[in-house]
Amino acid sequence: MNEAETRAELIDPKLKEAGWGEIEGSKVLREFHITDGKIQTGGKRAKPEIADYILVYKNQKVAVIEAKPETKETAEGVAQAKAYADKLCIDYTYSTNGREIYQISMKKGKECTVDCFPTPDGLWAMIHSDQNTWKEKFAMIPSEGEMGRRYYQEIAIQRALDAIAEKEKRILLTLATGTGKTIIAFQICWKLFYSRWNLQRDGKRRPRILFLADRNILADQAFNSFHAFSEDALVRINPMDIRRRGGVPTGGSIFFTIFQTFMSGKDGSPYFGEYPPDFFDFIVIDECHRGGANNESNWRGILEYFSPAVQLGLTATPKRKDNIDTYKYFGEPVYTYSLKEGINDGFLTPFKVKRISTTLDDYIFASDDDIIEGEIEEGKLYEEPEFNTKIEIVQREAKRVQIFMEK
Repeated sequence: MNEAETRAELIDPKLKEAGWGEIEGSKVLREFHITDGKIQTGGKRAKPEIADYILVYKNQKVAVIEAKPETKETAEGVAQAKAYADKLCIDYTYSTNGREIYQISMKKGKECTVDCFPTPDGLWAMIHSDQNTWKEKFAMIPSEGEMGRRYYQEIAIQRALDAIAEKEKRILLTLATGTGKTIIAFQICWKLFYSRWNLQRDGKRRPRILFLADRNILADQAFNSFHAFSEDALVRINPMDIRRRGGVPTGGSIFFTIFQTFMSGKDGSPYFGEYPPDFFDFIVIDECHRGGANNESNWRGILEYFSPAVQLGLTATPKRKDNIDTYKYFGEPVYTYSLKEGINDGFLTPFKVKRISTTLDDYIFASDDDIIEGEIEEGKLYEEPEFNTKIEIVQREAKRVQIFMEK
C-alpha cells in the first residue's frame, strides 16, 4: 500500500476503534497545515509544514500522528513526528505504518511500541495528570470563530489560561508585532467570561475585565475586535462620558481605556481611584513594555492599585536593557513567539533593513529655534534614541517619511 492507502485501510480504522471521531469532544484533523510556508521572492511560498493527523479532544490538540506507507519502517517518521510535536507544544506524538504504532512522550523522553492508539479519555489522563477544576472548565469552552486558530496563538492562549488556573497573578506573553496579540487576548477573555471565572473562583458571576492601552487607536482596535461579545458587556471608558455620567462606568463586563484617561480626573484625583481596588478580576495591559511596569511611571500606580486582579502583559519586545522593569514585574513570559519564527512560518513578511541618514540625526538647541511646547536643555546634544521620546521635531519626521516613500 502507498501512504494514502495505508491511512485509509489501516490507520483510520485503528483511530476509529480507539474512539477518535466517535466519542463526543474528539476530532481527527487530517493533513493539518501547521504553517503557511515562508514567503519568498516574487510572492511564492516555501513548502508549508503539514501534519498527517492531529488528534483533538476537549477543544485541545493532544497528539500528532506521522503516517508512513505500510512498506516502510515506523522509525522513518519519528524525526518528523517529534518536530511537529515540538512546534505545537504537544506531549504525545506517534509514527505509524498502519501495522506498528510507535509512541513518543516529549516531556518524559519515553519511546516505545504500543498495540493500539489510546482512547481520548486515556490520552487526556496521560497528558493532564495535573488537571484542576478551572483547567477543565476552560477546556470545555470552545474558541469563538476562526480567529486565534494559528498554532502559536492556540499555545499562547492555553499557556495563559493554565497560568490563571494555577493562580498566577502576573502573566506575560511576548509575541512579534503582527501576530495577533489582541485576538489572543480576546479568546482568553472569551473563555474566562463563559466559564464564569472570577477572583473568588466561585463561578457565580462573570468576570470584570479591563483592557488597558496607551493609545486610543489601540483601545479602539481592541474594542472593535471584541464585537462577538454582546453589546451590553462592552464598555469604552473616556473622559467625556465620565464627566457626563458624573462618575466612572461600572455596568458591563469588559472595559476598555487608555492610561491617560485613568490618570486624569477632577482636582488631580485619578479616575481609576473611583473604582474599588478589587473591582476588576482580570486586566490586560497592551504594549506593556512602553513603561507600564517602570517604577517611575504613573502607569505602575494603576497596576499596583488594582493589584488584586490577575494581570496579563502583552508585548512584542524580547527582554533587553531598556525594558528590564517590565520583565521584572511580570516575570518570564509563559510563551514567546519571535519575529524570526513568524517569518519562517510564513505568517509575517520577510524584510530588509535600509538605513537612511539625514542632516538632522542629532540636535543641539539654537537660539533662533522655536520651542512649540515643553522645555529643552540648552547645550545638550539630543541623539537618535531620544527623538520621539524626549524631543520631537515634526519637520524631521515628515522628511523621513518622504524619503521612505520615495524608495
